[in-house]
Amino acid sequence: MTMLAIVHAMPTREKAASAESTRFDGLSDALLDWYSAHARDLPWRIGPAQRAKGIPADPYRVWLAEIMLQQTTVPHAARYFEAFTRRWPTVVDLADAADADVMAAWAGLGYYARARNLLKCAREVVERGDWPRTETGLRELPGIGAYTAGAVAALAFNQRAPAVDGNVDRVFARLLAAKGEWKAEKAVIASLVRDLVPADRPAEFAEALMDLGATICTPKRPNCLICPVRSWCAAQAEGEPERYPIKPARKAKPLRRGDVYVVLRSGDVMTQTRPQNGLLGGMLGLPTSDWLEDGTPEKPDWLPDSARPIGEVRHVFTHFELQLSVFRLTSGTVPGNPGWTPVDDAEKALPSVFRKALKLAF
Repeated sequence: MTMLAIVHAMPTREKAASAESTRFDGLSDALLDWYSAHARDLPWRIGPAQRAKGIPADPYRVWLAEIMLQQTTVPHAARYFEAFTRRWPTVVDLADAADADVMAAWAGLGYYARARNLLKCAREVVERGDWPRTETGLRELPGIGAYTAGAVAALAFNQRAPAVDGNVDRVFARLLAAKGEWKAEKAVIASLVRDLVPADRPAEFAEALMDLGATICTPKRPNCLICPVRSWCAAQAEGEPERYPIKPARKAKPLRRGDVYVVLRSGDVMTQTRPQNGLLGGMLGLPTSDWLEDGTPEKPDWLPDSARPIGEVRHVFTHFELQLSVFRLTSGTVPGNPGWTPVDDAEKALPSVFRKALKLAF
């Protein structure tokens, strides 16, 4: 039996320990040496030189960045991070912010439950008086899962904690040439990473893995020739690193359909605050019909019979795709006293799906 087969045959924790003491001996040192020379300069990061001087990381900035980076690219998140930290430079400032202001500032980052949990978490931290310093304590806060708890514990408090995200999963799936059922392989990877975290430099180890996955061990065309851990990589030895990770095929997302109404009046657009519970909860939105997988959305009574859509927009949510027919109307067709927002403000505050409709209307 090969060493790789032995590793995969052992229980998860024993497997990781065996792998660290045999196949992966020296990997952490090689990775950290590479990181010291090639660390990315990111607005929320304390770099190797600063850490060497004993400059501590700000847990607020670490946490805020990690929440923003979920399902978001670094360049996109960086713009929001800099805007947030200018406006709310501390967790106390964020906890004191109005919900509507934070939701508007979040618009465009997507996955809006994160913004609601952001406020809940900030307020709980302030109520507690400080941040928990351990993975276990951080997991008790709203919106903080296993990865974020590990990342904040390691990066902000230099705890010997693993931070295993999609990038790290990909790196270790290749190191192991993991061919088993993906859920089981992820458990192996999480255990292995935990055992590899060096006691003296856990923060830099976490950042080094993040940088390796983001810049070298990329999903497509990984640059194995300059990879600092290529000598430990079973996938590179096979010559097929892009084959990994081997995940189950994704199920097709259901398609929902509906209508969205862009109602204009002298430079303003009709808007409404969406219900707190549900998709895009608490966000500023445009009036819409129901979003249905089957059937025809019901039109509002105020919509003229002659009204026809000017086009369609599509948007992908976590669990479904949405196709909206866009109607462009004037305020004369709308009864009552609806809410209005200047178009320029709406372009900044509306979630992406509604910004697409507004753009089409113009």
